[in-house]
Amino acid sequence: MKNDSFSNALARRLPYEFWIGWRYTRAKRNNHFISFISLTSMIGIALGVMALIVVLSVMNGFQDELRKRILGVASHIEVRSFEAGLPDWEHVQQQIESIPAKAVASPITGVAPYIMAQGMLTHDEAVQGLLIRGVLPSQECKVSDLATQMKIGKLTDLQPGQFNIVLGADLAMALGVRVGDKVVLMAPQGQVTPAGLVPRIKQFTVAGIFQVGMYEYDAGLALIHLDDAAKLYRLGDQVSGLRLKLDDLFMADRVSRELVQALGPNYYVTDWTQQHANFFKAIQLEKRVMFIILALIVAVAAFNIVSTLVMAVTDKRADIAILRTMGATPQSIRKMFVVQGAMIGIIGTLSGAVLGVLLALNIETVVPWIEHTFNVQFLSKDVYYISDLPSKLMWSDVSAIVGLSILLSLVATLYPSARAASMNPAEALRYE
Repeated sequence: MKNDSFSNALARRLPYEFWIGWRYTRAKRNNHFISFISLTSMIGIALGVMALIVVLSVMNGFQDELRKRILGVASHIEVRSFEAGLPDWEHVQQQIESIPAKAVASPITGVAPYIMAQGMLTHDEAVQGLLIRGVLPSQECKVSDLATQMKIGKLTDLQPGQFNIVLGADLAMALGVRVGDKVVLMAPQGQVTPAGLVPRIKQFTVAGIFQVGMYEYDAGLALIHLDDAAKLYRLGDQVSGLRLKLDDLFMADRVSRELVQALGPNYYVTDWTQQHANFFKAIQLEKRVMFIILALIVAVAAFNIVSTLVMAVTDKRADIAILRTMGATPQSIRKMFVVQGAMIGIIGTLSGAVLGVLLALNIETVVPWIEHTFNVQFLSKDVYYISDLPSKLMWSDVSAIVGLSILLSLVATLYPSARAASMNPAEALRYE
């Protein structure tokens, strides 16, 4: 009794066009082909929505993983002088560290000096060009993740005056060296001797090997102590600049502008959004293009609703004519078929959204299971540094996909519903 009273109350609240359209959607039709087309449209929309959510989540995961790996070695913000070096770096560092957390868009969690220069490493007959970064190990751990990415040795093994060096894994492999081996570092800045211009050469001991998962760093970066770098490159008390780490890396652009105002015009401040702008813009462009391509799948499935409703209108000619003779207006007939098409789109969209969210949240479990079951490997460790398929579900993407799918479904109902509304009852009943 309670269910009947609830249904009757609901029926009084909703217009009859909704109930007729809903009945056309769920009722068993004599024309099974129309039912089949409706089902395929619903499944197509669900698969398209699911694919869009999963693909965008994977691309978000890759972007986030790459950002972490790049910024695990690079800095969020760099402060340099317009001249060749930064002579008063200790004063500038104290000035930056004294800035209150509330005075900037994001708190500065770490500041460290660095020296960046080019060099050439040799071992036996192997020769490799690379970037040399002079660091203070006690402060470097505050601005980068290199201390946690050490495969062999520790970053603190870099001691002043011992001329130790830490190499990237691919660089060490190319040179054929292990921890404890001796390598020769040549600085391009030469010194004048009676025999002519001779590059400065210094022997270093390999004290550790790191691997961050980015070929650019693993094959072309080496770390030495800041004092050793200053001696080798004859910088004296100068450094190349200061590296800063923020609590929120997405505030780097705002914080860099605030630092320019705080430090004055004598310092050049850059952030990671400028240094790696082309790379992340390319990823964002790829994501947008992929969204458009996969959205076409949803569009094709959604516009199958057009053929479904056109055939449904033809099949329901007599019903439409009877409803018109009973007083139904063309607007009411239009609403019935809009409801029918919208129900197909909404059910397909919501089904695909649920499946897509579940798969995106569990893709790191599903993909290894597929690889183990079918004995395949999608991302080989020998080829790709990111061998696991990352996923990061963003609800803004889900809402945009669901909204687009429902909108396309509603657009697909416009022509068939208008055709049903313009039908002449006398013509429809002539041959019935």
